[in-house]
Amino acid sequence: MGAVRLKLRLGELLIKRGLVSLEQIEEALKVQATTGKRLGDILVERGYITREALEKVLEEYKASAEAEGVISKADEVDPSMAKLFPEKLARMFKVVPLKMENGTLLVASPDVLDISTLDYIRFATGHNVKVILTTEAFVEGVIDRLYSPQLDILKDVFEEAEMESVEVLHEEEQELAFGEDLAHEAPVIRLVNYIIADALSKRASDIHMEPYERRFRIRFRVDGVLYDQMDVPLRLKEAVVARVKIMSNLDIMERRVPQDGRIKVRIKGKEVDLRVSTVPTVFGEKVVMRLLEKSGLVFDLTRLGFEEEQLKVFIEATERPYGMVLITGPTGSGKTTTLYSALIRLNSPEVNIMTVEDPVEYNFEGINQVQIKEDIGLTFASTLRAFLRQDPDIILVGEIRDMETADIAIKAALTGHLVFSTLHTNDAPSTVTRLVDMGVEPFLVASSLNMVVAQRLVRKICANCRREYKPPPSLLERLGLEEDQGIFYKGEGCTACNETGYKGRLALYEVMPMSKRIMTLVVERVTADHIRRVALEEGMATLREVGLRKAREGVTTLEEVMRVTT
Repeated sequence: MGAVRLKLRLGELLIKRGLVSLEQIEEALKVQATTGKRLGDILVERGYITREALEKVLEEYKASAEAEGVISKADEVDPSMAKLFPEKLARMFKVVPLKMENGTLLVASPDVLDISTLDYIRFATGHNVKVILTTEAFVEGVIDRLYSPQLDILKDVFEEAEMESVEVLHEEEQELAFGEDLAHEAPVIRLVNYIIADALSKRASDIHMEPYERRFRIRFRVDGVLYDQMDVPLRLKEAVVARVKIMSNLDIMERRVPQDGRIKVRIKGKEVDLRVSTVPTVFGEKVVMRLLEKSGLVFDLTRLGFEEEQLKVFIEATERPYGMVLITGPTGSGKTTTLYSALIRLNSPEVNIMTVEDPVEYNFEGINQVQIKEDIGLTFASTLRAFLRQDPDIILVGEIRDMETADIAIKAALTGHLVFSTLHTNDAPSTVTRLVDMGVEPFLVASSLNMVVAQRLVRKICANCRREYKPPPSLLERLGLEEDQGIFYKGEGCTACNETGYKGRLALYEVMPMSKRIMTLVVERVTADHIRRVALEEGMATLREVGLRKAREGVTTLEEVMRVTT
């Protein structure tokens, strides 16, 4: 039903029908002035009229007045009307402007408005007002058209896209402030669900929601690189952020400090975890969601990117009964995946595997995992001490951040435990000197380490659009190559890879076992460069060398090798 002209106010109509008395209307209006409730609801609550009788009167009235309709569809409303009628007013009273008619502003509402509300609207708009009775759906459609013009674009996206059903598990209800109340509205819920489903379909690892002065940008990280996806209407910024916080059970009223949470959703029958982080910026809260889809990951050492000889040496080091294996590299270089793959290979009923992580990203049957909580004293060091009283065989320490953690981990490796951990260094040789610089005695480092592995992730060329190409001479020169040193490949871009030329990633590894010669150098406190020279003499392949081999094989591009090994 469209909008229809209102000739009588609700009270007058009910009195005329003999359903209520004038005194009852006056009493209800007094209550309305203090509570803000709808007049009809007050009459029903006080027992002056039944809900059925009230609804019947309104339906009959709308039907009889339908022939006098002014505007039948929301999209017929002139967008310039938004300038005459504040958005806050529209949402507060569920009233929308339609058009000017002989100096009078026609507005539509699903409810009959009392005199005080009409006076307030006249004062706020500066115009005489005439009310048109309509449906709530009509009012919502006009609000979207007037105050969310970009929603038309989003609707087109929804209609063209194959929308997946996104079911949020363990969602809690929260009170919403003005501006955030849209978080429970269908368009916003659908928008957030669409963003999550779209990110999964595009193999994104992260979703970034970024507020700026004049835009609210959504970006996906795919294969380690961020790509713009869409701009959400700026006025929906608070609602979208509130929706994500509701889904992750965060405090929507707290916007001054960072918050962390988790969302569990079910899409196409499978459950997906999202790790949520919010940070206050000058233009609102930025949200980053890390998508943790276990089914899409490969925890198989033979498929991660190890070369044949590297894998043989790595497995030998991880099968020793004690000692430490360190994985090094920047954030997002795949260290956790390599460690989990090693643990899964070693996981059996005969061994007790315990991990301390920040955060625990994936859960595995048969592996005891602990999430650190520094605010209550549950740190890497304190948890590691507790582990040593839990009869462990294999221990994973998510990251060695300080001398205390390093000291306990190394002593655990020396007392009959196999220890895995990570460190942030540029390459394998500098990891050894980093431990010494942290304060660990060189002889303890030399005695405890089985192996150090440095790694980086490179994007794989899309197999669907791969072709040979001639790299620019400047790139070859920077990589130390001659123009005739091999054939190289790149992806042209196609629908299979979202026109990027890349699809999927693999790791480049620099594997340095602790030989007797390197152990002696560590005790002598030599430099990382000295250790690197000896490691190369003993057959270690650098990240750059491994990357160039992958490029010649047509697995990745020279540009990718340059990007991650500079």
